[in-house]
Amino acid sequence: MTTEHIVPEDLRELYRVREWRNAAGVLSTACPDEWADIVAILREFRLLKSEVAIEGGALSPISQRIDGAFRKRGWAPKKFETMITVDKTEYASPTHEVDCFKGRVALELEWNNKDPFFDRDLNNFRLLFDLRAIDVGIILTRASELQTIFKALGKGTSYGNSTTHHNKLWPRLDGGGGGGCPILTFAITPKLYVDDGPEALAAARAARAARDARRTGGRGRRNIDLDDS
Repeated sequence: MTTEHIVPEDLRELYRVREWRNAAGVLSTACPDEWADIVAILREFRLLKSEVAIEGGALSPISQRIDGAFRKRGWAPKKFETMITVDKTEYASPTHEVDCFKGRVALELEWNNKDPFFDRDLNNFRLLFDLRAIDVGIILTRASELQTIFKALGKGTSYGNSTTHHNKLWPRLDGGGGGGCPILTFAITPKLYVDDGPEALAAARAARAARDARRTGGRGRRNIDLDDS
């Protein structure tokens, strides 16, 4: 028996939801404040055409907007200093930085990365849970069926099959990649896609050009197709 029914129905309509080890039940009861944050942010989020259509970069505007929403609610990146002691000898047991952390909940945003990053995230959650550093892990990614929209916008090659989407995540999750850690996953579906018009697209392109000019000192931007998150 799963506890996915605890996820509000409207979110189950907008996102593909999959859990491991009753994560929704754990999150809603043991971490109610963090759960309220997640529900509110996911309800507010919409996938804007203007942000999908502009060129890729080091961090996509989609990732920036989601990350910003969590930061406003007190979530922040977190690097854990972990080690294992054996017969009074300490051994470093490094973990990677979590994208967003609050209370005892770790959240990773994988909008358009290489799919092995899912292995990294699941293993990180497993280790942090075993070390009693977190109670639950969250992964927010995209639904595989968004590829139809990307192709229509001429962005299909930027979101390839070997990148992060739910068809790459779920087999890893169901295969026990997260060990004993309760893990709840959400995948953004086409139901969240909004065409915000040509003016928004022009404004997004201008904003991206201005950011790139500041970052490169006016030398222009490298052509990077894969967003680093």
